[in-house]
Amino acid sequence: MKSRSVLYFTQREEDFADLLTKIGIKRNVSKVFVYLAKTPEATSLDIERGTDLRQPEVSIAMTTMEEHKWVESREEKAEYHVGQRTGHKGRPVKIYRFSLPIKEIVDSIEKDTMVRINAQLLMIKKLRGYIAK
Repeated sequence: MKSRSVLYFTQREEDFADLLTKIGIKRNVSKVFVYLAKTPEATSLDIERGTDLRQPEVSIAMTTMEEHKWVESREEKAEYHVGQRTGHKGRPVKIYRFSLPIKEIVDSIEKDTMVRINAQLLMIKKLRGYIAK
């Protein structure tokens, strides 16, 4: 029988997720990001258990991360074991992993944050133009 262990957050991982959230990443995405940073790949169920998120929350986070091209997935048929027999049953299970090295993803987050900050600074500059007159 195949054994899987589920990883859970330590205080360090909670702090990591909090930092991502403070930068502007949605909380659910932050938690999934941190979870995937700890393991080479994980199923949705592993992520749900390890992050204490519900299935719809994980699904939304994965969609967001896929839109950013941070993660990729593959499907595997679920296995069952009865005595000496092993087979496949039910719906395939999605298995997720980062599609880029974490450093490249963080570089991307930094770039997006700088663009957002510069746009806000430009709006503040325009605002000053309205009150200076």
